[in-house]
Amino acid sequence: MSEYLNTFLFQFYPYIAFAVFAIGCWARYDNAAYTWRTGSSQLLSGKWMRLGSNWFHVGVLAILGGHFVGLLTPHWLYEPFISAGNKQLVAIVVGGFFGVMCFVGLSVLLARRLFNARIRATSSGRDILVLVLLYAQLILGMSSIFISVEHLDGSQMIKLGEWAQHIVTFRPGAAGYIADAHWIFKAHVALGTTLVLIFPFTRLVHIWSIPVGYLTRPYQVVRKRQAPVSYRGQ
Repeated sequence: MSEYLNTFLFQFYPYIAFAVFAIGCWARYDNAAYTWRTGSSQLLSGKWMRLGSNWFHVGVLAILGGHFVGLLTPHWLYEPFISAGNKQLVAIVVGGFFGVMCFVGLSVLLARRLFNARIRATSSGRDILVLVLLYAQLILGMSSIFISVEHLDGSQMIKLGEWAQHIVTFRPGAAGYIADAHWIFKAHVALGTTLVLIFPFTRLVHIWSIPVGYLTRPYQVVRKRQAPVSYRGQ
């Protein structure tokens, strides 16, 4: 039974999640464009908002970037420059730093949703659910650091990388690379896949609306409004 479950979770489930992700994002944008928003609570209460939002977003973007590069870079490509063990050590240090930053920010955001009466009243169940799942995913990811420091040879990291690379290149046998992994790694991967699955149905879709245009937009010219001048007739 465990073998079948392992094959489903780590061979077929990712493709189901990515299919729902792609079709769901397209369908929501096409049919419910007005729901495509962040649903920010800043107007309701600005307390701790800047700290929570900034720390969470900086942390999570760094973590996602690290996962993308770390998992999808083939071993043979980085081996001439850094060993698998040293690469894992870098991942532990950098990931731990941004993980703590993300944890602090997400804790603030979740506390605002749960304990600020005004924000709680305007929050949907999906708003709270996605924060709770992100919180659980972050805790699993940070917990995996304690497992990783016990095996600094990088062998488990290579296996996880092989799993990810087999998935994105549609090669069979991906589940075999993760079959003997620690349950924390498995739970982290499975929950991450679940977050991809529910992505189109939550506020996470606002990721696609990053205002990149702001980087190249010209400055706005703002002039002070002058009071009207009245003239007496001569």
